[in-house]
Amino acid sequence: MTGWLGRLLVERLIRLAWLLPLAMAGLFTLVSLAPVDPITSYVGARVAEVGPDQRAAIAEAWGLDAPAPERFALWLGHIARGDLGRSITFNAPVAQVLTGRAGASLTLIALALLMSFAVGLSLGLTAAATRGRWPDRAIRGFAVVLTASPGFWVALLLIALFAVGLGWLPSCCAAPPGLTADEADLAARLRHLILPAATLSVVGTGPLILHSRARTAAFLESPAARHLAAHGARPGWLAWRPGLRHALGPALAVHLAGTGELIGGSVLAETVFAWPGLGQATVRAALGADAPLLLGIALATLIVVFLGNLAADIAARLLDPRLRQA
Repeated sequence: MTGWLGRLLVERLIRLAWLLPLAMAGLFTLVSLAPVDPITSYVGARVAEVGPDQRAAIAEAWGLDAPAPERFALWLGHIARGDLGRSITFNAPVAQVLTGRAGASLTLIALALLMSFAVGLSLGLTAAATRGRWPDRAIRGFAVVLTASPGFWVALLLIALFAVGLGWLPSCCAAPPGLTADEADLAARLRHLILPAATLSVVGTGPLILHSRARTAAFLESPAARHLAAHGARPGWLAWRPGLRHALGPALAVHLAGTGELIGGSVLAETVFAWPGLGQATVRAALGADAPLLLGIALATLIVVFLGNLAADIAARLLDPRLRQA
């Protein structure tokens, strides 16, 4: 195990070492070319009261008076020393903004991963067990609709149904009004988490249903499954016992590899539901051309996506020994 795992880690770390600087340089270039003036965004409604001298002082204080390549080189130097810089939007160290909001985002993404994996795998196995009949057609149609549905449309639909119509769940924030997430009890926090997590889980549920169904259906057509069926095994048992073992590894690998899509979807979910995570901070940083915070969030996102893909590769090799020799 150690041999293939060590080779995999070295290969992925080498890839990360050249990918990170390229991604950071590309994002910094896009932020520098954005038509948003960070000084105007920082001043806000008092922009008319700020004269040229004050603008120059603000630019000097935030390091905005230097050319873009020089600012990027300075940022890389700070990164090497463990300093992510200071956010213009929040007027706080970027590391403080990240650590203060990462917990909310990771909780949301983790719950969405679990929800979409449980629902997607279960429906995929059920569709395979009933292939060719109406449950199979209904589940496949549901998966296609989920895959094609825009995230904001799903969010508005859930709010209209469960928050406005039935009044079962709150549609905003991570805690009841007047309380922070730390002050609210566990039950209240879970109630506020359900709708954002359900919205975000849609990103991976549809593709996972179709993938699990295809893998399980292929197994049910194999000689081994036909032999078991000839000895009295029912399709449901075949799908949920040996079929589950056959589909679990690939489904887990595919699902973990979609971590990047979930992080992208979290920006929308956090914005719609006012969830105090990194997705909401990303929107505010983009509107304010806050390069230090955007770069810090992008760096953290790339590392999380890297870890998700690495976990997918390791899981696939643990569950399928043939891949270890690849």
